[in-house]
Amino acid sequence: MTWWNSLDPAAVTVDPGGRATVRLRVRNTGDTVEEYRLGVVGTPAGWARVEPDVLRLYPGSEGTAEISFAPPRSPDATAGPTPFGIRVEPREHPESRDVVEGQVTVAPFTEIRAELLPPTVVGRFRGRASLAVDNLGNTPLTASLIARDDADRLTFDVLPTSIQVAPGRAVFAKMTVRPQQVQWTGPAQPHPFTVSVRRSGDDTAYELPGSFDQRPVLPRLLLALGGILAALAIAFVVFWFSFAPKLTGSARENQAAAAPDTAPQGGEKDKLGDAPPPPKDKKVVDSGGDGG
Repeated sequence: MTWWNSLDPAAVTVDPGGRATVRLRVRNTGDTVEEYRLGVVGTPAGWARVEPDVLRLYPGSEGTAEISFAPPRSPDATAGPTPFGIRVEPREHPESRDVVEGQVTVAPFTEIRAELLPPTVVGRFRGRASLAVDNLGNTPLTASLIARDDADRLTFDVLPTSIQVAPGRAVFAKMTVRPQQVQWTGPAQPHPFTVSVRRSGDDTAYELPGSFDQRPVLPRLLLALGGILAALAIAFVVFWFSFAPKLTGSARENQAAAAPDTAPQGGEKDKLGDAPPPPKDKKVVDSGGDGG
């Protein structure tokens, strides 16, 4: 059993999301009727189609099938050349199957998706955020991360400043935002800024808007509480000096008159202490009254 196959063209280029076709010609050079089943093998088989997938040929006749390639616009269709094969399998003689080889080249495309988490950073002395970068293209991504504010009131620390992302992958970077001047009091001040994801060799950039919400060091509640405490302290001092007890002139005289009465026992004791001691008993001597 013999047949003849050819692929036209043998190599083709297709854009992601587009479509390209090649033609397979099969000729039955045998002397019996044969049915050929066709199929795509290799990586492009997931986004390739054969129509028709079965050719029934009489001896000496020829048939044509169309193979279409429609790679998705996603990282699944890697950019670059990819070999493929068309399997031709005769029904009556499966041991004589053949594979016609070709090559399909998927054109590159780039697509980036980035997100700032959170988009509004809140802090007094600094704030932190994360930057997620997804490579939705079919080629490796090398990009730089740059943060800036037009008013020049903020400073930024981005780590890392350069990233490499494989197709279909994502990376995360850390960013710290600091105000150049500390705000002690007053309402919160918003400071808008922009983070740019710039692909290597490309002048255009994927830009993310963000904002740093700078809060005062001394919040309003603390100031209000301090004012209340100060007012209470002043009111207490005024009350103390207004209602403290005072002694009049008559009260002082009454207090002085009552002062000697408060210690009479001590005075009498002093007088008794100054009196002479009582005389001692004297012995009476009889001068001889009995002798007379």
